[in-house]
Amino acid sequence: MDRMNNSFLNMASIGDFDPLNASIPATKVEITVSCRNLLDRDTFSKSDPICVLYTQGMGNKEWREFGRTEVIDNTLNPDFVRKFILDYFFEERQNLRFDLYDVDSKSANLSKHDFLGQAYCTLGEVVGSLGSRLEKSLGGIPGKKCGTIIVKAEELNNCRESVMMQFCGNKLDKKDFFGKSDPFLVFYRSNEDGTFTICHKTEVVKNTLNPVWQAFKIPVRALCNGDFDRTIKIEVYDWDRDGSR
Repeated sequence: MDRMNNSFLNMASIGDFDPLNASIPATKVEITVSCRNLLDRDTFSKSDPICVLYTQGMGNKEWREFGRTEVIDNTLNPDFVRKFILDYFFEERQNLRFDLYDVDSKSANLSKHDFLGQAYCTLGEVVGSLGSRLEKSLGGIPGKKCGTIIVKAEELNNCRESVMMQFCGNKLDKKDFFGKSDPFLVFYRSNEDGTFTICHKTEVVKNTLNPVWQAFKIPVRALCNGDFDRTIKIEVYDWDRDGSR
């Protein structure tokens, strides 16, 4: 009997659960940001928005910059291509803050740019929303309607593959009055609710109706999240300096 008890004690010591040191179950989530009806801070053109994501520390509640999207020129309705990849902890409150700026120079210092508004939420709010899509009003500028922000979340597949792609066009429509079109491609992946999420944008090829875009390498996870049967939509646009397309 004593020998059996010792065996149980030894087994327990090997498999003891330490709640203080145990890892919290988590999954990686991709965050996509879009905005609508942003403030127009530029005099002769539209704003050039960028979105900055801040996360809050668990201990001192200090806001820390997590990352930035790309800058999109001359638009009040940006669909940002660059994503934020976050670890989602199921039973932990993860506060997020999204700040929007109109970029006026190449400076990385945000105080050098015009503030367009901000929104607060938790990662759980986004994941738990219908279709994992949360829409909130932007605030932070008294007396101003700052537009809305749309935040989408999708759990990431573990796929590590990449794909090399190249596209060309032939006899595209002529959209410019004094020259040929300046075409570029925008890629979207389908969602379960029938909507599409932007996932890639090519460079602009100037003044041609028969463009050949540069070959590019893209992670399969970014293109279709590892689902090879997922619908991909490709749209062709003519770039204009004023931001229209």
